[in-house]
Amino acid sequence: MNLVEVKRISYYPPSKGYAVMLLEKDGNRSLQIMVGSAEAQAIALYLEGVDMPRPMTHDLLINVLETLETEISQVMIARMDNGTFFAEIEVSNSQIGEIVIDSRPSDAIAIALRTSTPIYISDEVMNRASVDNVSDGSEVAEHVSSEKLSKEASEEMVLENLNDALEKAITEEEYEIAARLRDRIKQLEK
Repeated sequence: MNLVEVKRISYYPPSKGYAVMLLEKDGNRSLQIMVGSAEAQAIALYLEGVDMPRPMTHDLLINVLETLETEISQVMIARMDNGTFFAEIEVSNSQIGEIVIDSRPSDAIAIALRTSTPIYISDEVMNRASVDNVSDGSEVAEHVSSEKLSKEASEEMVLENLNDALEKAITEEEYEIAARLRDRIKQLEK
């Protein structure tokens, strides 16, 4: 097992997604895991120590576990299959012992950050997918903050709402409204 820390979240232009960089604590290897914008936003909020006024999904799971007097022991990026990473959240309870919960890596990382739980990467995954952490200046990723992620997420929601309204206008044969919605969508997509 390799203990890692979340080094940063970066926008990754080739896939138009976000990469979470996990850096080996006692070594020089790192692993990048691609995540969606909502997951990247949750991780960025925890990295920046931002407390949300209401619990997020990860907070809900943590609250349930705490209510059941269950402790999160560790999270692990356990395996990789066809380029997809799989994580496990290990929890323990005095009545039922240790349990391993299957998880997406992004959720496991967000939970680990929120609870200050150690994050590990299995030897198999680290050996197959890690890179030496040597910077040669050719990095294409751009560091992002939770504020930037929030803006992008809200823009995505606006586009989604406009597309829904466009479909409704077409269904109801409101072609003039549909044309204006189409123009607004094209403008936002630029």
